[in-house]
Amino acid sequence: MQADNPNTRPDVFTVHYVLKNRIGELVDTSEGSEPLHFIYGSPEIIAGIQEAVKDRNVGDCLEVTVPPEMAYGEYREDLVRKVPRSLFEGVENLDVGMKFQTNSGDQAQVVQVVAIDGNLVKVDANHPLAGFTLYFDLEIVGRREATEDEVAQGRPLF
Repeated sequence: MQADNPNTRPDVFTVHYVLKNRIGELVDTSEGSEPLHFIYGSPEIIAGIQEAVKDRNVGDCLEVTVPPEMAYGEYREDLVRKVPRSLFEGVENLDVGMKFQTNSGDQAQVVQVVAIDGNLVKVDANHPLAGFTLYFDLEIVGRREATEDEVAQGRPLF
């Protein structure tokens, strides 16, 4: 049962995954840890995974190729900018690779320091996987209808 029918609640999926890059190197995995739990339709799970599991059942194993537009989007140069080092006041050892959460406008955004040049710091607000095609091996290990509480909270409750 899916959210397409207004008389039913969406399903909760439990999925083990292996994520690889285009040359087959391991990027991330749930192997040896907790599987991924999500409510179908949740904005927190990329569209490519949701589409892949939509009509599948427990025990199904899938190889899924997810293009950037169904994952973390295209890499956007407008999300890379130089800011004054003074914005990092209180950070003693500012270094490339550090991540910070900003509160600009109505939403929080995570930025990563990608370069430091004197009093200017170059930050990138793109997701680290933006612009990449993702290659998943998925195994559906659970599927059930979400409870009313889970739908209200927008996440599976265990």
